[in-house]
Amino acid sequence: MTGDYMLLLILSFPFLGAFIVLFLGKGENVVTVLETLCFAVLFALFWDGGNMGIRYDFRWEGFCGLGMHLCVDGFRALYCLIASLMWMMTSLFSAEYMKSYRDTGRYRFFTLLTLGATIGVFLSADLFTVFIFFEIMSFTSYTWVAHEETEEALRAAQTYLAVAVIGGLVMLMGLFLLYGELGTLEFTRLTAAVKASQMKGDGGYGRIVTGAVCLLFGFGAKAGVFPLHIWLPKAHPVAPAPASALLSGILTKAGVFGILVISCCLLPFDAGWGTLMLILGVLTMFTGALLALFSVNLKRTLACSSVSQIGFILIGIGMQGLIGEEGSLAIRGSLLHMVNHSLIKLVLFMAAGVVFMNLHELNLNEIKGFGRKKPLLQFCFLMGALGIGGMPLWNGYTSKTLLHESIVEYRHMAGLAGAGGAVWMGAVEWIFLLSGGMTVAYMLKLYICLFVEKNNDRGRQERFEGMKHYMNGLSGFALTGSAVLLPLLGVLPHLITDRLADMAAEFLHAERVETVIAYFSLINLKGACISLVIGVLLYGLVVRKWMMVTQEGCRVYRDRWPVWLDLENLLYRPILLTVLPLLCGSLCRLADGLIDTIVVLLRKTIYRDSKIPHELNEGTPLTHMVGLVLDGVTDYFNHPDATEEEVEEDRYLKQHMEGRYEHKLAMVHDDFRENGTIIGRSLSFGLFLACCGLLLTLLYMLID
Repeated sequence: MTGDYMLLLILSFPFLGAFIVLFLGKGENVVTVLETLCFAVLFALFWDGGNMGIRYDFRWEGFCGLGMHLCVDGFRALYCLIASLMWMMTSLFSAEYMKSYRDTGRYRFFTLLTLGATIGVFLSADLFTVFIFFEIMSFTSYTWVAHEETEEALRAAQTYLAVAVIGGLVMLMGLFLLYGELGTLEFTRLTAAVKASQMKGDGGYGRIVTGAVCLLFGFGAKAGVFPLHIWLPKAHPVAPAPASALLSGILTKAGVFGILVISCCLLPFDAGWGTLMLILGVLTMFTGALLALFSVNLKRTLACSSVSQIGFILIGIGMQGLIGEEGSLAIRGSLLHMVNHSLIKLVLFMAAGVVFMNLHELNLNEIKGFGRKKPLLQFCFLMGALGIGGMPLWNGYTSKTLLHESIVEYRHMAGLAGAGGAVWMGAVEWIFLLSGGMTVAYMLKLYICLFVEKNNDRGRQERFEGMKHYMNGLSGFALTGSAVLLPLLGVLPHLITDRLADMAAEFLHAERVETVIAYFSLINLKGACISLVIGVLLYGLVVRKWMMVTQEGCRVYRDRWPVWLDLENLLYRPILLTVLPLLCGSLCRLADGLIDTIVVLLRKTIYRDSKIPHELNEGTPLTHMVGLVLDGVTDYFNHPDATEEEVEEDRYLKQHMEGRYEHKLAMVHDDFRENGTIIGRSLSFGLFLACCGLLLTLLYMLID
């Protein structure tokens, strides 16, 4: 082991803390203290590694064969800091939220284990180290989804685990391909190794791209990339709200981190790869927004929103590949949207946790009007809604502006070059603005439902408005403190967010932007206004006119999404549980039948067997013949004058009474053979012991 042992200590700290909490039993305060200390240490690393440019490095050669390599630079320090901040805030919130849950010790134990694994992912300096901690993170976070142990929770956990395991296996195949072709998995050496492979011209680049696609499958499954997003809308409604905040805010970003490694280190500025990322980004962005718009469940809406926001991030990654080395705005937009989305979902899921903690309901018809006369909760939710909606002066606006500018930039470049890319990039821009509008629409739906509309049940509404102590001071501090960060990052983009992007520029292979970005120029504000107008129109036409119906004189939300249109039930489960077993079983039966046919044919032709002799019921031919002779002699002397019928009857009776010599001799033979086997085994065992004794004697003589 060489390098800065402090990195190993930081990595081990949450794992050791998990077992301390496990042995202590009840340890809410212990967990909070441990996560606060972790945040403080990582903040110091962030300051040194990011602000002051100090780089920390640690290597453990030979760990699991390929070694473990940890590193801290600006990007890694930033996301480790965000992870520890989110864990600390959710821990403060969990102290009240988890009181109604059982097995809280298990939850705290796996929470700290997941924190350690997540930090391990972001500190990794090679793909093998990423894989190790990525798989640990997948298995430890599984317990979050299955925590309630209801039928719905266990089914969602099953889906989550299946996606994680299949994704991990495919990722491992990709690692094998890359290591076999490149000879290294370290981030800093990947680009040079790929160039060297291309110069050989032996088709190695095809194998590299195949390995990259395998890695994309594994990382994309965790990130919630379409069509591997199926676990997100089902896991979040059943998981505890603090766990949902971490699943959406950090664990999906671990998957995005892997995609960034592929795009920025393995295949940098690759136009084909950029096109693939852009297509996946558009599909993920639009699909997630559409699912969120039609959802009538609070946490499911936020979960589908996470899918959509991951699509926004992928668009920036794709634009960097298309634009090339000039695509700094695109990749900076992706980084900042990662950060912004993490913080926004921390606020929104904790606000949803306040609702569920008091009502144990998530359906919009049941929770309608809960937030009326609750100004603190309303303020916090509004901050998150404005942030994710891309409203100017909030953090989501800055990152979406950079992403939009990169699309406009590429369309302009394609137009000047006379290429056809300008047309389809124009379509991408409008889908981008439409998805932003759908984001405004579904957040407007949630805000009006919770804080403006009244519940259809007057008694329930009066009870809602009478709740003065709906969360304690610790939960209020965690929620409010997180919410205040969102406008702070949006109001001061040049002072804070631009500096964060500059710190991560080296890792992202992005050049520092020398000119000041005009975030609040008219052309940039125009894009935000278009999305805002689209969102208001969609809310009025889709939500109010179509999703809301009059039922018994009251307006209620109706789930208009077709029940059958579920990728998991429609496609994945039939393929994995029916089609693949049937196909593989048919192939196995075909192969088995073919082999049997060949064997029988060979036995009847080339390897023809002799006729099988008549098999005796018992004994040997000798005992059979001697027994028949003795039985015949006995029958003759016992019944000299008997008729054939009487002799046959007597023989039948003796046979069934086991009184014939044929049977007796067979039994004697079997007893003799069995005794011989026992004796033989005893002699063999005795000889074995004798050999052992002889060996020990020889060893003693040699040593002496």
